[in-house]
Amino acid sequence: MPFSVLLIDDHQLFRNGLEMLIQSEWKEAQVFHADSIEAVWHSDTPRPDVVLLDVKLQGLNGLESIKLLHLRWPDLPIIMISSDASSATVKQSLDKGAVGFVSKASNSETIFAALRAALNPHLTTDEKATDAARDLALNSNPLTVRQVEVLTFINQGLTNKAIARKLFISENTVRGHVQLLLTALNATSRSEAVFNARNLGLID
Repeated sequence: MPFSVLLIDDHQLFRNGLEMLIQSEWKEAQVFHADSIEAVWHSDTPRPDVVLLDVKLQGLNGLESIKLLHLRWPDLPIIMISSDASSATVKQSLDKGAVGFVSKASNSETIFAALRAALNPHLTTDEKATDAARDLALNSNPLTVRQVEVLTFINQGLTNKAIARKLFISENTVRGHVQLLLTALNATSRSEAVFNARNLGLID
């Protein structure tokens, strides 16, 4: 189905490149541009189906812009995108209401997967592990001990709340670990993350 996406980034060349990338996968996608949250706030841009929002913006930064975007368009799915893919930045993004996070260094398939997941949060796949996931297996320490613990509990079918109780951490912290796992395993859903992890021998 055709959809619309709003790109908010203060680098025009990056926005143009991202638009070309999106339309190479979805030719009928409608792409809107803005270089700041202020530009969006004072424009008549129609409600998009999804937003790709840069963390570091001139003026109000992306993390603080999430609340304003949700004031204008409640329940709007927002994916944060940044060259800073540290766990702290990912956690902040999710805590403030983003539905996903993509590093600017990600390949096209990762960006496409993030968009599909945002547009259809119930999306599941039953595909084989991707090349990126297979490459992960070559890393001597692909996941932290805590991430492996969270992955194990996901494999057991536990919810984020149940995992938080098991590990004595907050539910938001669990959400952050889950998002990092999805990115690391190049997955768009918890079930796909488990499927890829099994193929990689990370879990039984």
